[in-house]
Amino acid sequence: MLNRRKFIHSVGGGAAALVGSSFFTPARVLGANDRVRFALIGAGGRGLDIFKAAIHAPNTQAVAVADVYSRRLDEAKQFASAIQTYTDYRRLLDDKSIDAVLIATPQHLHALHFVPAIQAGKDVYQEKTMAFNPDHARRMRRAFEESNRVVQIGVQSVSGKAFQRAHALATPDRMGTITAIHTHHYRNKPYGGWRRSISPDCNLDHVDWKAFEGEAAPHDFNAERFINWRFFWDYSGGNVFENMVHQVAFWYKVLGLSVPLRVTMTGYNYLSPDMEVPDTMDVSMDQPEHLCFTWNSAFGNDYYGEDGNDLALGNKGTVIRVSDNVTFLSQGTHSANKSDTPARTGLEPDIVGSSDDADTARHMRNFFDCVRSRKEPDCPFELGYKSAIACQMAIASLRQGRTVQWAPQDQEIV
Repeated sequence: MLNRRKFIHSVGGGAAALVGSSFFTPARVLGANDRVRFALIGAGGRGLDIFKAAIHAPNTQAVAVADVYSRRLDEAKQFASAIQTYTDYRRLLDDKSIDAVLIATPQHLHALHFVPAIQAGKDVYQEKTMAFNPDHARRMRRAFEESNRVVQIGVQSVSGKAFQRAHALATPDRMGTITAIHTHHYRNKPYGGWRRSISPDCNLDHVDWKAFEGEAAPHDFNAERFINWRFFWDYSGGNVFENMVHQVAFWYKVLGLSVPLRVTMTGYNYLSPDMEVPDTMDVSMDQPEHLCFTWNSAFGNDYYGEDGNDLALGNKGTVIRVSDNVTFLSQGTHSANKSDTPARTGLEPDIVGSSDDADTARHMRNFFDCVRSRKEPDCPFELGYKSAIACQMAIASLRQGRTVQWAPQDQEIV
């Protein structure tokens, strides 16, 4: 059980800030009823979503927000006018009164903010996908294992009712031997609905471009790359990192699955010429538990929808998840006759945010409860790590044009 509060401040940025250390000094110890003081790093669309969820969680106080774009600091103040704001996240981490940090920066920056936050003695709510590549994942693991910090990864569905229902139904006595999981995520939206407008003040007077680039390949300032970072391999894993990770983590926790043995991904960009990442894709994962996990996605058709449509297939029965509706069908019930299968909800979720605001609220409350109790949260570091590696393997397979494998001894994709 987690039982220590420790603190270390990293004086450097970028790669230097990711050097692990075992020297920590005590930070504030919280009781069961204490108010948790929290801060946010990354105040874009998803960042403000989780910021608002944290503000509304019981017995919390918003203290500070950091973002490399000054406009976003002003936007955050609309929800918590008394907060301190910073363009340099390290100044935020200097505040020893902050107990917890929410991180919702672009994917290539997650490790560069997570590790210093852990070293600064903060508990962390880390948005998915947890780690951008295996090197970042290893650095995050080293920091986490040396820290006794509470870490919640932002896969909110595992705090929701659908998870509880799926976990109750997907038992060996009901399902028999599960040999396949089929999952889908489909939209009929140009660029996946990710394209954002660029404000006139998005320029070097208001954006710390070098801080945004982090360890990515350097480029001259480009407002399109900054605002629509999801389009570019330097900063994004595309819809694999945006949405496949949710379904992977969900079923990994339901069934207790491990990192895949092998992953093959195919995909292409057919409809979105300004975007590097694919808009149509298919992933097949060979799991060590002797089952095949597939995920496919496209931005040119919404027949399957984006609210689940997951199938866990056993030789005794099938568990079907569509959003919060989870049902069981015994073997022998043909798909054409499954009248009790729940219909799609027809709801239009926030395309870069949570598909269920209630799940996000529960997930955030669970995080703060664990900050006080030091218990393991609903989506702990290890689940975030496994689901991140699975997604990294998919992207590596696509970009290298081959099936890739996981080398557990080296914690590397080969």
